[in-house]
Amino acid sequence: MNIVVLGAGALGAYFGARLQEAGQNVTYLVRSIRAQQLKNNGLKIHSVKGDYTVEHLHAVESTAEIEQADLVLLAVKGYHLQGTFPQLKQLVDKGAKVLPVLNGIEHFELLQQQLGKENVIGGLSFIIATLNEAGHVVHTSDQHNLVFGPLTPSQEPFCNQLKQITDKANINNHLSDHILFDLWKKYMFITAFSGITTAGNFPIGEAVKHASTFTIVKQALNEMKSLANAYQIPLTDHEVTTAIEQIKDFTPESTSSMHQDKRKGLTLEVEHLQGGAIRLAKKVNMRLPVVETLYGLIKPYENNSLS
Repeated sequence: MNIVVLGAGALGAYFGARLQEAGQNVTYLVRSIRAQQLKNNGLKIHSVKGDYTVEHLHAVESTAEIEQADLVLLAVKGYHLQGTFPQLKQLVDKGAKVLPVLNGIEHFELLQQQLGKENVIGGLSFIIATLNEAGHVVHTSDQHNLVFGPLTPSQEPFCNQLKQITDKANINNHLSDHILFDLWKKYMFITAFSGITTAGNFPIGEAVKHASTFTIVKQALNEMKSLANAYQIPLTDHEVTTAIEQIKDFTPESTSSMHQDKRKGLTLEVEHLQGGAIRLAKKVNMRLPVVETLYGLIKPYENNSLS
């Protein structure tokens, strides 16, 4: 399969490298600064699941350099999404399906409007990874999960083919029969997890250690469950309890990608995550008081205007 990774940050570079390790033809479509970094330093994976060095690295800055594309692994930050539409349209014209692994929900409707419903597959990932100063991936958790599934029945054959390919890769893969349910379950989790770690500016262990702080996490999870229910996604108390236990199982120093970005002084995805939840709630006449509070505390740091 000819795979294009659009957004070779920690997430995109990790899964792209693992797919290349499994024998797939992977191209990294990146901006000029990242292209130069990859040219100078190459791409390496430092992982608890096994290290890997990409030997034949193909990084390009334009879709004109890509002849064929079967799949686009879309791994940009939410605030870069709209800027990718021209590239995505060109790649879809070359035959590609698009698998977004962004956090959140709103982007699916935007992508379907731009590219057509047939060309957008449901997808999400679970991984704790970052880039070091050389631009290499540092993967520190047991999780390296890629979940995908059809949003229309006609996508089932392609998703089955993708399952066969990812079965050969050093990742945990899952072909979901209920991808919207899984997407909302992840959205519930990441909105609470990223919210508390970024607003509090601490790793998750600090939230777990203090009962009053962890109550905020639980309240945010319950608000997001109720929001999913308002959109006919049947999340239950079981999913909330599972999320709570998952958070407790993290090593104390674990944190969210948004908090990592805050530490690095980068732009934050607060509009794509907490902001998106608030917008979705408004459409169904709901309020999310805890999520709104987390949003309000994070918002001043969104564009690195505060240290």
